[in-house]
Amino acid sequence: MTSVLRISGLRASIPGKEILRSIDLEVRSGEVHAVMGPNGSGKSTLSHALMGRSDYEVQGGSVTIDGQELLGLPTWRRAQAGLFLAMQYPIEVPGVSLEDALGEALAALGRDRGEVHELVAAEARGIGFDERFLTRPLNVDLSGGERKRNETLQLGVLRPKFAVLDEIDSGLDIDALRAVARRIEAATSEHDLGVLAITHYSRLLHELRPDVVHVLTGGRIVATGGPELAQELERTGYAAYGGDSEEDAPAPVEPRIADPYADPLA
Repeated sequence: MTSVLRISGLRASIPGKEILRSIDLEVRSGEVHAVMGPNGSGKSTLSHALMGRSDYEVQGGSVTIDGQELLGLPTWRRAQAGLFLAMQYPIEVPGVSLEDALGEALAALGRDRGEVHELVAAEARGIGFDERFLTRPLNVDLSGGERKRNETLQLGVLRPKFAVLDEIDSGLDIDALRAVARRIEAATSEHDLGVLAITHYSRLLHELRPDVVHVLTGGRIVATGGPELAQELERTGYAAYGGDSEEDAPAPVEPRIADPYADPLA
């Protein structure tokens, strides 16, 4: 069965500044859509608004998976509906191991938590993630690149319907980028994963081949095309699309303490 992530007229802001000014996108199972744009264009705001970060205010629009409205739901409910976010800056979670976190997530999805050790070990081997990190508290004392591999491992275990990748290529060397991108691309065929890949640069798209490329500047999608659009941007940059020079600045998060996706009603 084909699933659909549909974003319609999405508008979002932080206090004192509107960032997203009516975003329309549709991603289907097995498709890879890339969202490219300069600093300050609204790319990270899009990822946070989709996943329900509470310090971004959604002012209008709709986000659905297979007709189920996600806006207004806490983050954990959006995850259960099939949405996954690989964060640009994955946070540390002292006291909680990767296997414990994924075991709880599998149980919440109605899957057997007893599978978690075998699944985690297999994913770790596939992306070159050192198994000594598997028993550490989640992301504690990991490098930026190791955290991105860790996000990819979680994606592989959880098998969501759709993954939003917020600059997953940042902090990765060439070999790590290739391993991460190939694992995600494999999931598009193995599990019909739909992907919304947010990035500044086309280097990710050399490995994770997009079906559709969108240019986001000034909080709006200003161009949509095929993979050749990413190649054009690599040659010419964003000037032709009126790149916004303002910073897309979310509220600061202290990674060891604050959970940016905590349910404010919990």
